[in-house]
Amino acid sequence: MSRYTGPKFKLSRRLGISLSGSGKDLKRPFPPGQHGPGQRKKMSGYGIQLQEKQKLRHMYGMNEKQFRNLFDKANKQQGIAGENFMVLLECRLDNLVYRLGMAHSRAGARQLVAHGHVTVNGKKLDIPSYTVNLGDVIGLRERSRSIASIKEAIGNRNFLPAYLEYNEGALEGKFTRLPDRSELPQEIDEKQIVEFYSR
Repeated sequence: MSRYTGPKFKLSRRLGISLSGSGKDLKRPFPPGQHGPGQRKKMSGYGIQLQEKQKLRHMYGMNEKQFRNLFDKANKQQGIAGENFMVLLECRLDNLVYRLGMAHSRAGARQLVAHGHVTVNGKKLDIPSYTVNLGDVIGLRERSRSIASIKEAIGNRNFLPAYLEYNEGALEGKFTRLPDRSELPQEIDEKQIVEFYSR
């Protein structure tokens, strides 16, 4: 199954969550379609688990195979599987580029990485799914720093997570520690995702 490339606002409304992070996609707080504003039937346990999985998968812009493989990796680690999974998702290069404010969205960050604008420890890296290690420095290539969309995104950044350090002069950020669960998306119930994949 490939990544979703359809209308993002419709998908956000169907899942009841802002996938862009801006909140603009939930101006109409009901599902899309002719029968969207009406009452929906009560969702089954499986339906709730599937919806939570889809929320997180679409939030990070991954296909099902990538998502499942990363869950299996998290499940083999010590600790709570759901929290491990969300931390691994947060360690992806495209996500950290977005968190540093170099792009307006994760999709934009993914494109920046894929087009070779991003460096890790001074070396160009064009793999959006690359797992960033603690202490790694994420920056921009010299010729990419003048791109208007990047400058605009950095100028509009209004929040920087506590597990990242940002050097304004060098336009680069450092991944200093693993995030706590309290710093990750609160609208996701990762226990439902663990139950979905444990069936």
